[in-house]
Amino acid sequence: QLVESGGGLVQPGGSLRLSCAASGNDFSPTIMGWFRQVPGKQRNVVATIAIDGTTNYADSARGRFTISGDNAKNTVYLQMNSLKLEDTAVYYCYMYSKVYYWGQGTQVTVSS
Repeated sequence: QLVESGGGLVQPGGSLRLSCAASGNDFSPTIMGWFRQVPGKQRNVVATIAIDGTTNYADSARGRFTISGDNAKNTVYLQMNSLKLEDTAVYYCYMYSKVYYWGQGTQVTVSS
């Protein structure tokens, strides 16, 4: 089970930090990441981090968002800075440990 936290309402230019923690035994994710989705559109990747620390970002996130992970705690974070109106979406974390696991989603709203 993945539990997300940290979403909310923020003004343009502001920051938010999302967290996603996994629970359960025998859980060793090799890849963790974040997707986001707006109503009526497909879910798109935002950022991923591999167990070796390799990160990848969508063009829209690069330079503003930072993904990090704590393998010992099975937790992944997404620091989002310089938020824009178009970053408004439901953000989902995921982890791959033999199969894909998804969080329940957390709403991020950027509005003035």
